Amino acid sequence: MTPVAARRAPVRGMLAGLIGAGIGRSLTPAMQEEEAGHHGIRLHYQLIDVHDPAASNPLLPTLLAAARAMGFSGLNITYPFKQQVIPLLDALSDEARAMGAVNTVVVQDGRLVGHNTDGSGWAWGFRRALPQADLSRVVLLGAGGAGSAIAHAVLRLGAVQLVVVDPDLARAGDLCRALDALYGARCIATHDVAEAMAGASGLIHATPTGMAKLPGMPLPATLLRPSLWVAEIVYFPLETELLRTARALGCRTVDGGGMAVGQAIGAFALFTGLEADAQRMEAHFRRLVIERSQ
Repeated sequence: MTPVAARRAPVRGMLAGLIGAGIGRSLTPAMQEEEAGHHGIRLHYQLIDVHDPAASNPLLPTLLAAARAMGFSGLNITYPFKQQVIPLLDALSDEARAMGAVNTVVVQDGRLVGHNTDGSGWAWGFRRALPQADLSRVVLLGAGGAGSAIAHAVLRLGAVQLVVVDPDLARAGDLCRALDALYGARCIATHDVAEAMAGASGLIHATPTGMAKLPGMPLPATLLRPSLWVAEIVYFPLETELLRTARALGCRTVDGGGMAVGQAIGAFALFTGLEADAQRMEAHFRRLVIERSQ
């Protein structure tokens, strides 16, 4: 995976962090610190858990200013702040600008530069798991920050038609118009999941539903069938109710671990200027998941 920022010389001591809501069980600190150690870097990765997302708008500028003042090399940004953070940044990469979402902020010469490794990270995991997947009609649940990044990625992989399902039809429509402008008229927006699933070849789930703190299914199980492939972005738990139900029906599945590792590889390169060992990082991630589940 190629980072979207210029290479920077590695340093021996670094600060990085993650801003999000309900992120206390995130595996990102352990993944980033462990990989940094293999490169001779002493990285401290700090979780910055905003327990009240409603307070995020006045709080985010303070958190970003503090990170800049404290000499952070960068920040990861997760739910629900991937779009809220954009007006607070000094610059955006082409990728982040096109996707309208940021999951990685790099501090460069005192400036905050937003990037997005969600799309490339999702594609990395998806290609490894299902290299021959049928992309004739792909349904994407969720038009938020992660969903937007994945929408770009799946169209770049060659999806013939993408159906974006979101309860906020205006948001889904805005995303589809932006996608069509870049990739041609291949996107349909709807809030009717049953209509979207008719004739679908695959399903991508890109909402928080299924997380340990938000258990459940993002759609009725009756809409699943064995011919579908199903890709999940949630990784804690690694086997969500959606994946468990889909596997029981005979669907080919992709768990959220692939995207978690893929985006972390991209963020590591942006923070350090170094290429992570993908195999080592994924093996570490899988060990962490097992340890946390015991």
